[in-house]
Amino acid sequence: MRKINKIVVHCTATPECRPVSVEEIDSWHKQRGWTQIGYHYVVQLDGTINQGRPLNISGAHVKGHNKYSIGITYVGGCDADMNPKDTRTDAQIDSLEYLVGYLCASYPGSEVYGHRDFSTKDCPSYDAKEEYKSIQDKYVR
Repeated sequence: MRKINKIVVHCTATPECRPVSVEEIDSWHKQRGWTQIGYHYVVQLDGTINQGRPLNISGAHVKGHNKYSIGITYVGGCDADMNPKDTRTDAQIDSLEYLVGYLCASYPGSEVYGHRDFSTKDCPSYDAKEEYKSIQDKYVR
């Protein structure tokens, strides 16, 4: 099992309400030359949590931080004009909280970040580090 110390939240940078499948993201990432989808989990508009890349394989989601991290993305993150916007549905908010809590419990001591904490991008279009701080703090050892 890989040592995990970071959980990194992303968005697909797609317009709100536009469904995006794991297969579509996988195709985007393969076009970039990656072997498969870079995220470990994808949270759909209806809150369904899909498995992406297997957890035992390092992700391809945040340059320089993939080896010890797990990548989660939610579908959305942009308004109709492709400007950054927190487009999470209520179901996505609930599923993301559940998933982050589950991963923090499974990998105690891990810290939660947004992609934007490692780049100049607005991804995931909200402050994930602050949003999940209380969840993360429950599992710090």
